[in-house]
Formats: sequence, C-alpha cells, structure tokens
Amino acid sequence: MTAKSNLAEALLSGRTVLTAECLPPRSANAAAFKKLASDLPAGLDAVVVADNPGEVRASALACAALLEAEGRETVLSLATRDRNRIALESDVLGAAALGIRAFLCVSGDHTQLGDRPQSAGVFDMDSIQLTSALKMMATQATDFSGLKLDAALECLIGAVAHPYLRPMELNLLRLEKKVAAGAAFLITQAVFDLAAFTEWMNAVRQAGLDKRTAILASVLPLASVEQAKALAARGTYGPIGDDVLARLAKAADPIKEGISIAAQAATKLKAMPGVRGIHILSGGCEAVAARVIQEAGLSKA
Repeated sequence: MTAKSNLAEALLSGRTVLTAECLPPRSANAAAFKKLASDLPAGLDAVVVADNPGEVRASALACAALLEAEGRETVLSLATRDRNRIALESDVLGAAALGIRAFLCVSGDHTQLGDRPQSAGVFDMDSIQLTSALKMMATQATDFSGLKLDAALECLIGAVAHPYLRPMELNLLRLEKKVAAGAAFLITQAVFDLAAFTEWMNAVRQAGLDKRTAILASVLPLASVEQAKALAARGTYGPIGDDVLARLAKAADPIKEGISIAAQAATKLKAMPGVRGIHILSGGCEAVAARVIQEAGLSKA
C-alpha cells in the first residue's frame, strides 16, 4: 500500500474498518452530489463510489472527485465491462490527479442484467488484470503497456470477493490471484447466508489469505420481501433464508426490519475471526447506512 489516506491507515491499524457504498446521482446537477455527501454517515473510513452497477448514472469518477471536494474520502470503482484499457488507464491517471487515492477493481455485471441490455460489454481486461496493472503503476511507475510514468501512482488497490462461489477450491484460486495481483483489501458480496460465509471464511483463514489482505464483509439493508426474492433469484448473494423473507413479509415497516437484519448480520460478521471490516451497501439509499451503523454499534465515536 503506497497511498497515504484514512483507509490505508485504518487497514494498517488493526481496528475494524468501516466503509459504505454510494451510487452516483442520475443527475447533472452539482447540488445532487452535495446532497449525497451530506446523506452519507460521518465516521466512515471511506466511501466506495459504484460504477454504473445496474443502471446508467453520473460518472463515478466525477462523483468521487466532487465527494472528495466535500471532504469525503473515496474509493473509485472501475468496471472493466464498460471501458478498454486505454480508457481505464486514462481514468486512473485523471483520478489520481484529482486526489483520489483508492480504487476498487471490478468486472461488472453483464449488460443483460442492467437497464441497457442493448449495450455491448467491453471486457478488454478482467478485474485481476486491472488489479495487476494498477500494482505496476504503484510499484514500478509503469503504465498499462509497461511505459515509464513520470512518477509512481500512490494508490490503494481493492477487489471484490464472492463467498458463495463453489467449488471452494476454484473460489480460493481466484481469490489468491487477486491478492497476488495486488489487492490490499477485498470487499465481499452482501452476506445473508452466515453459515455459507463462515465456511468460506474458514477456508480463507486456512489458506492464510486473511493475513495477506483485508477482508471487508458487506451487509445490504433490504427494503422489501420483493427485493429479497429478486436478489435471491439472481444468486449473486447466495441464498436468502426463509427466516429473512418471513421477517420482511411480516414487518409493519419492512425498511426498518431490513435495517435491523443488516445490523444484526454486521454485529456477527464483525466478531468473526479474519474479518477486518464492515462495508454497507446502500442500493441508492445512502441515508440508511447511518441507521445500520448505529444499530450495530459500529460507530467509532
């Protein structure tokens, strides 16, 4: 890790790291970005700015720069789905010049799963190749083609972990590749199946990967039983238990119940050996992150 930042210091400190996701507004109005900065809770080590995860939104790079101007430290997501290596390298250099010091390398969901199914995916690089390229920029001061830069890139590199992919041997192999490529931290997909996550975390510890990278476990406050069923059908987050569906279905206030479910999961995950931090996914409802933090007792204050 070469970047000097709150997130880098938190990862080195050994304390529980706390991050949250934000989705850039679907707006060209700068006031919408200032509101986003105020909606996010205080006390975060960093805000992870998503890169068009399911629908077209404002530029993640522009959003991260505007949040930085509002005093919020950011992690810029870079999805290889949408840009070739020329555009990715250009965005990284521009972001660094704007003071963005951390990047999350993701492949991105297929365009068929988003609101622009007619769009062609690029996938010139995968997330592991992007992670490796950023590491070379940071350690060797070379660009994606091996040409010398005027200075090494000061950055912190992260990637995404999928705890529910099986068989476990292939899951760990891909995880090992991401760590070897330079991922200083790994943000997991949202955790609903604690038993399956525990199985994965045990395998990660047995492989010693928790000593080589920081695992940040994600929680997602669900807003309705319909949302839960839709996410379960996609399978990205593994199975969502009948107990969770029942709680949401019976709740007089499903949003409040979803926050409680996420907070309870965060409390359990925080205590799990090998988990270095909690990441709160917002789904565009950034204000609920503060309620999860309060209910789970995650505040650093």
